[in-house]
Amino acid sequence: KTGGLAVQLVYFRGFDECRASGWLGEPQRLTGLMNKIDCRGGQTQVGRVLKHIRDEERQVPIRAFVYVGDAMEEEVDRLCALAGELGLRGVRGFVFQEGFDPAASAAFAEIARLTGGAHARFDVNAPNSLLELLRGAAAYASGGREALLRLAGASPAAQGLLTAMEGRKS
Repeated sequence: KTGGLAVQLVYFRGFDECRASGWLGEPQRLTGLMNKIDCRGGQTQVGRVLKHIRDEERQVPIRAFVYVGDAMEEEVDRLCALAGELGLRGVRGFVFQEGFDPAASAAFAEIARLTGGAHARFDVNAPNSLLELLRGAAAYASGGREALLRLAGASPAAQGLLTAMEGRKS
């Protein structure tokens, strides 16, 4: 495990395909897997991803997950029930959105809220915008709020995630 962080790649595409890798600690292996994935048309399967995270968390401790997407075509209430369950288990969701689809924004923001995580948009034409968000999520996953707080001093994206997470506390 590089830096104590293990990552599992879960993706969906096409008609009813949803797959998960094993747990990876080497960035090169993760990059290699990601480079082999191609996009295929089909409905979103966020519910399957959230169920997978829930089931994995029963086996290994998971502090956070990252979901990157641009659309939402599922029943939001069903997703909210799964997100709420993850939030009660202490699994924070960092939901990063490409584009400005209003239905996706509403659903992604609610998933993030229910898990105690954060929702943020990124610009596909600015590659570092997603990279910075991922760094913030990785900091939280590996070291909790304190690690994200340390990163926030040097990263506006990390500060935005921290602000989103803390903005819901009363």
